[in-house]
Amino acid sequence: MERRDFWKGILGAPAISAAAAQQYEKNIRGLPALTIKDVKVIPTSGGGRYRWVFLKIITSEPGLYGIGSAGNHYQTHAVIAALEKHLKPWLIGKDPNRIEDLWQSAHVRTYWRNGPINNNVLSAMDMALWDIKGKRAGMPVYELLGGKARDAVPCYDHAAGPDRESAVEGVRKSIENGYRFIRVQYGGNYGGGGFIPPGEGSRPEGGYSGPAFDEELYVETIPPLFDYIRSKVGFGPKLCHDVHSHLTGTNAVEFSRRMQPFQMLFIEDVLPPEQIAWYKNIRSVCSTPQAVGEVFSHPYEYLPLVFERLIDFIRCRVSAIGGITAAKKIATLCEICGVKTAFQEGGENDPVNQMASYHVDISSTGFGIQEENGFPPVVHEMMPGTAQIRRGYLYGSEKPGIGVDIQEQLASKYPLGEMKNGGAYGTDRAMDGSVVKP
Repeated sequence: MERRDFWKGILGAPAISAAAAQQYEKNIRGLPALTIKDVKVIPTSGGGRYRWVFLKIITSEPGLYGIGSAGNHYQTHAVIAALEKHLKPWLIGKDPNRIEDLWQSAHVRTYWRNGPINNNVLSAMDMALWDIKGKRAGMPVYELLGGKARDAVPCYDHAAGPDRESAVEGVRKSIENGYRFIRVQYGGNYGGGGFIPPGEGSRPEGGYSGPAFDEELYVETIPPLFDYIRSKVGFGPKLCHDVHSHLTGTNAVEFSRRMQPFQMLFIEDVLPPEQIAWYKNIRSVCSTPQAVGEVFSHPYEYLPLVFERLIDFIRCRVSAIGGITAAKKIATLCEICGVKTAFQEGGENDPVNQMASYHVDISSTGFGIQEENGFPPVVHEMMPGTAQIRRGYLYGSEKPGIGVDIQEQLASKYPLGEMKNGGAYGTDRAMDGSVVKP
């Protein structure tokens, strides 16, 4: 056959049918084709203050399912409705093997994309699909992501106190518990050290009388605190501090400059996401490491910061950005640009999301640090396979898939409670009663 006749025959051949494609997959893998048969939404309080939402994707293979997290503590019922009314009808009947294709399709399924609710939904689906993939392969998810790049995942602990002596004591306790990385806060709230007590100071008549945040007071208070801590514990422990977006403009620049002598692991969210352009100003005056992105949901919020090396750690939450698929891509981008990950997995977070982060962390050379988050015994009973933290390191269950399951009957005994003020996040205010951004 002449070469042109060969190519003519190839180009004229009919496309492979769907049935033939399924048979081909069955032959080369020795496994039957899969479809998604059902989708269940599982909300629970976890036996305490939590507001967790899990997604269970059930496949056509008996006993094979995946669990994902759609955690959103502040808009929980909006996430539940989006999963039940919009994702579930769209997802049933699809092939769960095609994680990347389903991720991309689900990303544009809502037309408007990258919003917090949409990303929670996307994350839950993505985690559940990776869970299915790992279970079918008989491997933990990190093995499918390239295998371990470290022996365990180091975590940072949380220390705080109403005065500098108690802060030092908290750091020493963390060190005794095996932690090398420690976050230190002042007082009981974010912004602690910068609040003028209720009723004090110059206030508008009849106006706000509660604790008032003052940026300049904060800038004057926190650096001396860390100076004192370093004088007592030395420079062995790696310390960090969360500003929680309470500063703006030149105050953020000045605060970062004053923190440089204390050799911080990082300071977190010194600016609100609306003011990220100021990170260029910070970089121009000091080398204090910056961790950014806890409330980011759109890639164009963090991409310029990573590309231009204006930050040192990216602080996204895996369930807020699109799941394992998105987190692995961010970790690879960070590796290329010399930035590290520090995924935000503490506080009200759940065991599934923690383990999703773990699989990316342990398989990525772009990893930096993981946030500590422990759970009470009832959660370990309700969610077998929940990760363990020992002497400052996070250890996964090593089970196939994500490694965490959920006992639905036990979870149902702990329904979601009523949401005070619709679940709104608490708001700090300045002396004149204006809102301080968290």
